[in-house]
Amino acid sequence: MGQIKNSLRRSIILYIIIFVLAAMVLSGTTSFACDRLAKRIRNAYPETREKYYLTNMDGERLGEGAYISKQDISYSEGDEKVLELLEILPMLMTPVYSAVCVFAAAFLFYRNKLKNPINELEAAAEKISNSDLDFKIQYESDDELGQLCRDFEVMRSALAQNFSEMWRQVEERKRLNGAFAHDLRTPLTVLKGYGEMLETNEDSQVANMAAAISNQISRLERYTESMSRIHRLEESRPECRPVDVHRLASDFEEMVSIVAGEKSLRICFENHLADKFLEVDLEFVEQVYQNLISNGVRYAESMITVRMFEEGKLFCMSVADDGPGFSAKSLKRAAEPYFTEAVSREKNFGLGLYISRILCENHGGYLTIENAEAGGRVTARFQEFYK
Repeated sequence: MGQIKNSLRRSIILYIIIFVLAAMVLSGTTSFACDRLAKRIRNAYPETREKYYLTNMDGERLGEGAYISKQDISYSEGDEKVLELLEILPMLMTPVYSAVCVFAAAFLFYRNKLKNPINELEAAAEKISNSDLDFKIQYESDDELGQLCRDFEVMRSALAQNFSEMWRQVEERKRLNGAFAHDLRTPLTVLKGYGEMLETNEDSQVANMAAAISNQISRLERYTESMSRIHRLEESRPECRPVDVHRLASDFEEMVSIVAGEKSLRICFENHLADKFLEVDLEFVEQVYQNLISNGVRYAESMITVRMFEEGKLFCMSVADDGPGFSAKSLKRAAEPYFTEAVSREKNFGLGLYISRILCENHGGYLTIENAEAGGRVTARFQEFYK
């Protein structure tokens, strides 16, 4: 791992060294070219100054001599500007070459060392967030990002294996529940028959015991039916057909009036949908609605409020009551199977909101449970398409 940890560092240092040398070469080349061009311009003008040489005792010249006159050569205006430019150009280009080389080093380092693994990791993260684990990260390198991609691939493989195992267990649980519910019906039917026979016994104590046994058998039958029903609902898929919004609202208002009339509750029904058609599975929607109003009426004290509205492409309906509202525990677990805070489970197994959640999710929507200003509120959302 120590060797891998240093690879990216070595790469960026190597890139920097190469491009620093490139900047130095470019600066030196520019300076040399400017000197050559300036010398060529100066050589084009005749020398008018006198040149003096040092001599030895024999009168021989020493060195190349020097001009000691203060009079300068008279250049043309254009050549004068060119010479000035050639004098300052090397100084100007040095920082330019440095900046360009730094940018080029960073760009090439990103393109050659960072771009591909980053793209691979971004694509992998997006697929994992969408629950898509059927892919493989294709990046091989000995640097840190290569190691990170390999670790990410190990994580993806582990997630895929765990997800497959979880799915297998869920399917196994569904089959087990279905088989249990199916196999339990026959002995319950036999016991129920014997119980009914014993209820006709002349001994009142035996008859009472038989009646109690029959009640418990009936409860087991309802529990078995609920297990079988959940198994069917989890596998159900919506069959959407056009539904008239006005007629649906009328049916819903009539339905809540009948259910709430048993407790003499006031009803506030609000339809915020335009008079048009929407495409939903009416059986899904009606079953969820029945569960919501039954739950709302159960806890309402004097009033129940029903709203139909839309959120984007979602058809929504909410049922609110003015009862005590949901407890903190219920807010978290009310939509779980067989959860209820009721003391008795004789009639309520705690499946209404769970079934509603399953139907909403199978219809491309979701269920929300919350407390309103007074009481609780449950909102069901279904994916729909207006015609």
